[in-house]
Amino acid sequence: MSLTRGVTGWSDLIAARDAVRDGRSSASALLEESLARASGEPQVFARLFAQQARAAAAAADATRESGAPLPALAGLAVSVKDLYDVTGFITSAGSRLMANDPAALEDAAVVARLRSAGAALLGHTVMSEFAFSGVGINPHWGTAANAGTRAVDSTPRIPGGSTSGGATSVACGAAWAALGSDTGGSIRIPAALQGLVGFKNTQRLTPLAGSVALSATLDTACAITRSVRDAVLLHEVLSARCLALVDRPLRSLRLAVPTALMLTGLDEAVAHDFERCLARLRDRGARIEEIGLAPLERLATLNAAGGFAAAEAWAGHRQRLARDGARYDPRVALRIRRGEAMSAGDYIDLVQARRAWIVEVEALIAPFDALLSPTVPMLAPPLAPLVDDDAAFFAVNARLLRNPAVVNFLDGCALSLPMHRSGELPSGLMVWAAGLQDERVLEVSLAIERTIGSDSGVSA
Repeated sequence: MSLTRGVTGWSDLIAARDAVRDGRSSASALLEESLARASGEPQVFARLFAQQARAAAAAADATRESGAPLPALAGLAVSVKDLYDVTGFITSAGSRLMANDPAALEDAAVVARLRSAGAALLGHTVMSEFAFSGVGINPHWGTAANAGTRAVDSTPRIPGGSTSGGATSVACGAAWAALGSDTGGSIRIPAALQGLVGFKNTQRLTPLAGSVALSATLDTACAITRSVRDAVLLHEVLSARCLALVDRPLRSLRLAVPTALMLTGLDEAVAHDFERCLARLRDRGARIEEIGLAPLERLATLNAAGGFAAAEAWAGHRQRLARDGARYDPRVALRIRRGEAMSAGDYIDLVQARRAWIVEVEALIAPFDALLSPTVPMLAPPLAPLVDDDAAFFAVNARLLRNPAVVNFLDGCALSLPMHRSGELPSGLMVWAAGLQDERVLEVSLAIERTIGSDSGVSA
C-alpha cells in the first residue's frame, strides 16, 4: 500500500512509527501536535492525560536514541474511551453520576497492554452515557460532532456511538488510534460514519477487566484506527498475541452478501457505494455470491423484549436508577428500564435461543471466507434535529444498530472500512465472519483495502 501524508503529517500509526524510528520525526513532537489538536476539541475529551502522555513519548524517543528497538506503539497518541480505568484518573462512562468517584488505582487490562506497548495515552474520550446508544449524543459532557464529514459538508453531523469521542479523536487528527468498546456496533458505527476503520474482534480475545460494563454477554474491547494494517497492530496489542496473516489475493476469496435484513432500507448513497465496491472486487477476481441467510430476519423477534444489553444493564443499574434516575440521560434510562420487564425465564430462553441461532448461522456461512454488508444503512444525519426529538433519535439509533448488532449476537468478528469516494460523505463496508475467524477477517479486509483504497476515503 502506497501511503500518503494525512492530517497530522503521516497517514496512519505505522507510518508515523516508521518516521520516529528513522529519525524523520520524534514521538514528543508528534505528541505535542496531538495535544494541540485535542485541546481544540473540547467536546471530544472528558480529560487529558498530558503528563503521562509526554512521559511515554519521551521514553520512546530515549529508546530510539539508545539504538534499542522501539515499542510497538512508539510513544504515539492513543485515546481511551471513558469507560476504561487509567491509573490516577476517574472513569465516568459518559455520566455525571460517576464524575466524583475516586481515581483508578490501576489500569484496565487493555489499557495496561497499550501502555506496555509504548502508547502515549492521550485522554478519556466523551461517549454515549454508559455506552448505550449508536448515535453518540451526550447531554452531560456535550457531543463531539463528526470530524470525518467536516471537509465535505459544514453541517454538524452525528459522530456515531457509543465510541463517539474516540472516533472523532482519530478523525480530527488528535489520536492515531482510539480504544473503545463494541456491544452492538459501538466501534463500527462511528468508524463508518467518520471514514475510519473499526475492528470488533471475537469478544473472548480481549479482556474487559477494569471497564464499566454495559452487557457482559456482548461487550468487546477493541479499537478504531486509520487503516486496516493499524487495526492488525492494535488487535495484536489488545489481544496480547502475534498474528501470522496470509496475503490473500482477491481471486482466492469466496465472499457472501446476505440479502436478508442488511440490504433493506439503504440510503441511496450507501447502496451506490456498496454496489460500486462489489463491482470493483468482482472485476479484480473475487467470487461474490448472494445468500438469503434467513435467520437474520428472526433477530428482531428474539430481542423484542430488549435483549442482553437491556437485561444486563438493568441488573447493573437498577439500584442506582432507583436512587438517581433523574440524573441519567433520559433516553439511556428508558432503554435500561426495558430490562426490568424481563424475567429470569425470559433471559434463560434468550441464552438458549442465541446458542441455537449461532449454530444455524455458522453452518450457513461456513463455506465462505467472509461476508460483506454495509456497516450501517445510512450516512451520518445532521446532529441538531436529533438533540431534542426523541422519536427521530430512536429511529436513527435503531437503523444504526441493525446491521452491526448481528455480529455481536453471533459472537463473531467484523471490520468496517471506508467504501465511499474521496470528497463524499463517509460510508462503511463491513467484512464479517463467525467467532474466532479474526485472522481471516483481517486478511480479507487487507485485500479489500488494497483494491478499493484508491477510490475511497482510505489513505492508500
